[in-house]
Amino acid sequence: MLAQRAESLVRFSRRDATRLGVASAVLVLVLTTILGIDVLLPPPASLNVGDVATRDIVAPGPVDFESDVQTQARRDAAAGDVPPQYNYSTENAIAVAAEQVLGLRRAIVTVNTAFDPATKKGDREALLADALPSLSSAARATLENLTPARWIAVREEAIRILDATERTELKDAAVAQTKLTLETRMAGGLNEAERILAAELISPFIVANSSFSVEATAAEKQRVAAKVEPVTVHVRQGQAVVRQGDLITPADLEILDRLGLTKDAPVFAKFGGWFVLTTLLVGLLLAWVWRFRRDLWHRNNILVLVGLLLVFATVALKLTAGRQTLPFLLPTAAIAMLVAILLDAGAATVLLAVVAVIAGMVNNESLELMAYVFLGGMAGIVAVRRGDRLQAFLQAGIAIFIVNALVILTFSMLGTRDLRGILELWGASAAAAGGAAVAAVGSFAVLGNLFGILTAFQLLELANPSQPLLRRLLVETPGTYHHSIMVGNLAERAAEAIGADPLVTRVAAYYHDVGKLANPLAFIENQAGGDNVHDQLEPEVSAQILKQHVADGIDLAYRAHLPKPLIAYIPQHHGTALMSYFYARARELAAEPFGGLATAEGKKAANAIDPGRFRHAGPKPQTREAALIMLADGVEASVRSLSARDEPAIRAMVGRIIDERLSDGQFDECDLTLRDIERIREAFVGQLLGMYHTRIAYPQNKVVELESRRVAGGRGGRGGSGAS
Repeated sequence: MLAQRAESLVRFSRRDATRLGVASAVLVLVLTTILGIDVLLPPPASLNVGDVATRDIVAPGPVDFESDVQTQARRDAAAGDVPPQYNYSTENAIAVAAEQVLGLRRAIVTVNTAFDPATKKGDREALLADALPSLSSAARATLENLTPARWIAVREEAIRILDATERTELKDAAVAQTKLTLETRMAGGLNEAERILAAELISPFIVANSSFSVEATAAEKQRVAAKVEPVTVHVRQGQAVVRQGDLITPADLEILDRLGLTKDAPVFAKFGGWFVLTTLLVGLLLAWVWRFRRDLWHRNNILVLVGLLLVFATVALKLTAGRQTLPFLLPTAAIAMLVAILLDAGAATVLLAVVAVIAGMVNNESLELMAYVFLGGMAGIVAVRRGDRLQAFLQAGIAIFIVNALVILTFSMLGTRDLRGILELWGASAAAAGGAAVAAVGSFAVLGNLFGILTAFQLLELANPSQPLLRRLLVETPGTYHHSIMVGNLAERAAEAIGADPLVTRVAAYYHDVGKLANPLAFIENQAGGDNVHDQLEPEVSAQILKQHVADGIDLAYRAHLPKPLIAYIPQHHGTALMSYFYARARELAAEPFGGLATAEGKKAANAIDPGRFRHAGPKPQTREAALIMLADGVEASVRSLSARDEPAIRAMVGRIIDERLSDGQFDECDLTLRDIERIREAFVGQLLGMYHTRIAYPQNKVVELESRRVAGGRGGRGGSGAS
């Protein structure tokens, strides 16, 4: 039977194919659009220099080329830095100096005559009055008061300074400034007045010996520009070429042209590559879910959750692609942690692998980013476990940071990243690890409620005895409450034995019989030794009362706002099992008029009773946890009815209940294996022996027991053992 069930699990039906096709088509379309959006939407072909970019334009792929625009800009800048070139030469300067000194000597011939010792004083004054008409009045006064010896000193110093000035390069633009500084250059023991006189003597003879040359300047500019090396441009995939609102420069337009983004047609080859990649990833992801997580495959909310997380991660990775640090800041490990908490570690690992591949591909096929995302996420999965304690999230954050830091260090040692780059990325990985822990702890409960997934925190809260429904069970139906607690203990022990979810099993067991609150006295555990109402009812009526507690339980659970996954255990804990006590009672009553079951007529009348009217409505257990609650429910009620609870009796009763459920086909729709059945059997026996272990018979207790039996004997026995 179980082998047939296992075989049916791996059969790929038409419904599975439809489900796979629809889910794959939606996810592939969305992911391909996200990854290839920059290819599908290139900038307009009419882009021109000076236009304002209406959106960010990023490179769809890498490109390296020698930029004519940037090379020419650098050459123009180098040529612009060339100073004006002049036609100065030493030979020309010497010639100019000689010519100007000669001109000065000619100009002062009259003055030399005036200071000749043979010239009379009156003649000297007349000669000096007519000489050098350009002199200022102060300089002329100084000249007239000179002695012949002082004149010679002034004359020689003036000639020296004029010759020295003209022998060095004197540009056109510097002539005026040079004349202003002549006085300060005078030496030879001249006083201030004599220096002024000497400066005025030579000032008219200061001329430029170096003129600006258009030809020389142009030649020098050409020579300097030719020495500039061509500029090589390296553009990485995902790099922003132009930001929204920026003016498009000639260099920007050249890069866009090299990337093919100024053409009308998008690059369909790249878009096709993204399509093939997403098809592979999505197809393998969904195939894995179908093959290894059949319990998740048929739950639309789970597929939607996985799809949304994958899309969210892809959008974040695409937006940060090509940046130096931003991809390392993304808390991608939060996705792995969320799936591990809400679903299981296997599903989280597979989804994380898909996200890691996308991370590497959008970042220029970066193996480092792929390892960073995958290994960091794996650390989070291992450390967070079920996320039932806040400390687990803190530990997960620390583990993620350590692993991410080691990944960065590894690739930095293999590459060329310097210490500063390592420290920057370590800081980014610390922020990503902290962000992942905070995002996971802050969103897993919300996502669990939104997608109908039970979380550990939610289950722990529901297991609190102060919960309204549990409180009502304790006060209004104490027998049912005790029964539910015992069933929870049994089922939890068995869940641990077979690797099912112990917490879900225990909490679901607490609420499986809440429907008995609607009619507590209809169930033997709540009759407290009083009259059994079923002794006065027809078996079919009793069966309907027992069936009703399932429907009442569902109604009460919905009104109490219990999670839907937990409510599903209420009808499954009975499945379609036969209420054997009332069915047997109905057969006996039907056979009585014909002499009972011993006669042929009695057997015929008994066989006419439809067993379907004494079966629960189902469905059969859909999960291992529901099957455990069904078995624990039957085992606890049956063992409680035993007069002797030693190991042989308990083991026999446990075996009978399990065999009855197996032969009745109650486990045809869940994943129990024969090995699981044996482990469940041993877990039940071990737990029950601990519950009903033998105690020392104290004498005073024996007296009380005998007295209670005497009183109870006067009341008569109770019936309806199958009512629980």
